[in-house]
Amino acid sequence: MSRTLFLRLLLFTCALFTLSCTIEELAETNTVKALNDTRLEAEIMELVNSHRSTLGLSKLNFNEVAYTYAGEHNDYMIAKGSLSHDNFNQRASRISSEANAERVGENVAKDYSSAESVFNGWLKSESHKKNIEDIYTHTAISVKRNSEGDLYFTQIFFK
Repeated sequence: MSRTLFLRLLLFTCALFTLSCTIEELAETNTVKALNDTRLEAEIMELVNSHRSTLGLSKLNFNEVAYTYAGEHNDYMIAKGSLSHDNFNQRASRISSEANAERVGENVAKDYSSAESVFNGWLKSESHKKNIEDIYTHTAISVKRNSEGDLYFTQIFFK
C-alpha cells in the first residue's frame, strides 16, 4: 500500500471516529534519524551561556529530556524539508510532564553555517532573543544535517 493511500485511509479513519488526528501528527511519526553535530551544539550552548552571563543571568543547565525532543523535532523538520514549530504544544506538554517544567520555549533555525551565525540570527529576532534571555533554567540544543548538508537547529528552554 502506498504511503499516500495509507495516510488518506488513516485520516479518514480518524475523521470517522472523531479522534484528534492531524497531518502534522502523522508526519511526526514518519521522520528520518539524522546524526547530531555535537561540536556545534556545544559551541551554541557556550555562546548562549556567555551571553546570559554578560547580562547577569544564570547559566542554563543541559537537560536530556529537552535534548531528546529537540533532536526529534530536527528529524521531523528534515523529513518535512522546512523549518517549523509544528507540534510545539505537544512537545512542551511532554517536557512539562517528564521534566516537571512550568514553562517551555523553543528556538528553531535552518541554513546557518556556524554556531555564531545561528546565535546572532536568534539575537536579531525579538522572540528568539527573549527565549535566550528569559528566566529559563534548563536547555538543550540539537543540530542535525540533512542529506544535502543543510543544518537544522532546535533549542528547547524550560523552567
